[in-house]
Amino acid sequence: MSAPLLSLRETSLSFGGRPLFEDLSIHLSQGDKTCLVGRNGCGKSTMLKLLAGLLEPDKGERFLQPGVSLEYLAQDGPLPADQTILDFIQEKAETFKAEAIVNRLDLDPSRVMANLSGGERRRVSLAKALVAESDILLLDEPTNHLDLATIQWLEGHLRDFKGALIVISHDRTFLETVSTSTLWLDRGILRHHKKGFGDFESWSDQILEEEEKHLDRLDNRLRLETVWLHRGVTARRKRNQGRLRQLMDLRAQKSDRLGNQIGKSKSVSLDGNWGSKLTIEAKEVTKTIAGRTLINKFSARILRGERIGIIGPNGAGKTTLLKVLLGITPPDEGHVRLGKTVEPIYFDQLRTKLDPRLTLWESMCPQGGDQVFVQGKPRHVFGYLRDFLFEEKQIRGQVSILSGGEKNRLCLAQALAQPGNLLVLDEPTNDLDMDTLDLLIDMLSDFEGTLLIVSHDRDFLDKLTTSIIAVEGEGVIAEYIGGYQDYLRQRPNMKAKTQTAPKASVAGNPEKPQPKRVSYHLKRELEQLPNLIQQLNHQINDLENQLASPELVNKPHHEISLISQHLEEKRQALDQAETRWLELSELVE
Repeated sequence: MSAPLLSLRETSLSFGGRPLFEDLSIHLSQGDKTCLVGRNGCGKSTMLKLLAGLLEPDKGERFLQPGVSLEYLAQDGPLPADQTILDFIQEKAETFKAEAIVNRLDLDPSRVMANLSGGERRRVSLAKALVAESDILLLDEPTNHLDLATIQWLEGHLRDFKGALIVISHDRTFLETVSTSTLWLDRGILRHHKKGFGDFESWSDQILEEEEKHLDRLDNRLRLETVWLHRGVTARRKRNQGRLRQLMDLRAQKSDRLGNQIGKSKSVSLDGNWGSKLTIEAKEVTKTIAGRTLINKFSARILRGERIGIIGPNGAGKTTLLKVLLGITPPDEGHVRLGKTVEPIYFDQLRTKLDPRLTLWESMCPQGGDQVFVQGKPRHVFGYLRDFLFEEKQIRGQVSILSGGEKNRLCLAQALAQPGNLLVLDEPTNDLDMDTLDLLIDMLSDFEGTLLIVSHDRDFLDKLTTSIIAVEGEGVIAEYIGGYQDYLRQRPNMKAKTQTAPKASVAGNPEKPQPKRVSYHLKRELEQLPNLIQQLNHQINDLENQLASPELVNKPHHEISLISQHLEEKRQALDQAETRWLELSELVE
C-alpha cells in the first residue's frame, strides 16, 4: 500500500460544546476515489475543511505529504468581485488551459465576477479547482448548478484523474460512476468501505441491521430510536419497489394514450372524459427571445397525476418553457391552456419564504395552532416535520440555525403542505442528502396532483417521472415516455434532430423499439404475480397486527421470535415478487 498523501489522525471537533465527531481518522492515497456520504448536518463539509487545512481540530493532527498540491471546492466560497473569470482561473494554469475549461463549463471569460449568478459563481470555482491539475481534489457538491451534459463530462474527467479524490454529492448516479471506495459519516462515526457508492445501500443496511440487533439486546432505547429512524429510510427504499410498480403503470397508460392519438388531428379536443383530467395543453407553441428561438412548434398534453421531468443544457430554454406552459409568459405562436381547476404550487429554491427568526413550528403554522393540511388531510406539525427527518429540538428551534440542506428540507415540507394540484419543482434535489432524497421520492409518489420537475439528477428522474421533456437547444423540444434512461434509449441522433424536428415534438410520441417475443410461461408468471403480491400484503398486515397487539406481552419469547421471523420472510418474499413483477413488466413492454 502506498504512503498516504493526506491524513487526519484521531481527530475530534466540537461546535458549541457539542461533539461533531471524535477520534476520526482518514488516509488518502494516490489513485483513491472516495465518496463521502451522510445525512445533512452530520459534518461532511466540516470534514472536508479539516482535510483542506481550513479548520483546526480540537484534537488530533492533519498530515499533508511535502510537495503534494491540493485543491478544495467549497459549496459557496468567496470570489474576487473585480476580476474577470479568465484572469481568476488562469492564476492556476496557462492561458490556453484556462480558456479551454472556461468554454467547457459554458462561461464567458470576459465577465466580471461581481455580476455573476450563484450558478455561474459555482462553475467558476469548479473550473479553477480542476484546471490546477493538483495531486488531491476535495469537492463539495460539484454537480450543483451543472447541466446533464456537463455532469457527464465531469464524470469522465474525474475517472481519468490520476490523483486522489474525495467528493460529496447527492447525485447517486454521479457517485456510482466516479467512486471506488466509500466513507460514511453517521452519528459521529466514520465508516470505511472498500467498494464504491453502488454498494452503499446493501453495506449500510447490513450495518444497521447488526446494530439494531445489538441495541435491542441491550435495551438501549434512546440509541435504538435513532437506528429505527435509519431503518425507516431503508424500509422506504424497499417500499419504493411498490412505488416503481405504480410508476410503470402510469408510464404504460401514458404510452397507450399517446399511441392511440397517432394519425389523429392535432386539434383533438380534450373535452369530455379528458376535460376533467386536463392540467396543461400546448399546441404548436413557438417562443423567441432576443432573436433566439427557444421553443419551436412544441405540442404536449399533460393530464392530472402525470409526473413530467424537464431536462436540458443550461440556457437552452427550460425556464422559458416552464413559464410558457404555466401561462406566465405568452407564446409568440400557438396556444397554451390550463385546466379550469389547476392550482399551482411552487417550490422556492432560493428559500426566500423562510424567516430566520421563526421556529420551524411557526414557519409551518404562521397563523398559529399545531395542525397542517397535507393533501386535504390534517397532520400535527410535529409528526409532519418528523417525516422530514427533523428532531424535536430542531422543530422548536429557529430556522437560522439550520444548514443549507435542512432549509431545503423545510421548504419542501412547506410546499407539500400547500393546497394545490400542480406542484412545480425547480432543482429540488440541490443540497439534499440521500435519506432526504428517498423521503422526497416517497412524498412525491403519494402526491395526487401533477408534477413538473426541472432536475439534472438522473436517478431521481428515473424513480419518479412518467415522461421526460427534453429541451435540446435551437428550439428542439421533444417528449419521451419514462425516466432519464428511457430518454437515452429513445433519443434520436442529435445531428438529425437539428435538421428536422422529431415526431415526438409534434405528437409527443417517441419511436418504439421492435417488440421482442415473450414466452407463454413468463406471461403466465406475470399474470399470477399480482395475486401473490396481494396475498403477501395481507399476510404481512396480519403479522404486524399480531406484533402490535397488547396481548403479545403474555406470549412466550420463542412465539414472539417466530412471528418476527415469519414477518421478515414475508417482507423478503414481497420484495422479490415486486421486483420480479417489474422485470417481467418491462420485458413485456
